[in-house]
Amino acid sequence: MTCHELAKRLQTLAPELSPIDVARLTLMILTQTSDSDLLSNESKLMSAWKNASFRLEAASDQHAAVADELDQLCGDGPIEFSPDQLWLLLRAVKIQGQLLELYTDQPALA
Repeated sequence: MTCHELAKRLQTLAPELSPIDVARLTLMILTQTSDSDLLSNESKLMSAWKNASFRLEAASDQHAAVADELDQLCGDGPIEFSPDQLWLLLRAVKIQGQLLELYTDQPALA
């Protein structure tokens, strides 16, 4: 199954999805599926879709939380970093690595 075919199927199954959501899910489903021909089976597609949606939602939630913490950290002005602030920065790097892994299905260096 090609990327275009999968995107058409996803839009047919869920017409309320925006084109950006369809593109995201299509990319994630195809990178996480070893044999894209299996996606022609409705139950396999739904399972892959749920898995990709869950992973994307979890990563998005983590990203939003860390982005908020980083925003608060930036508001503190130029100060010496405390150990807690350094851990926050390390978490932010780790979250960014997880997002890269979601889209590329390759281990990130973070």
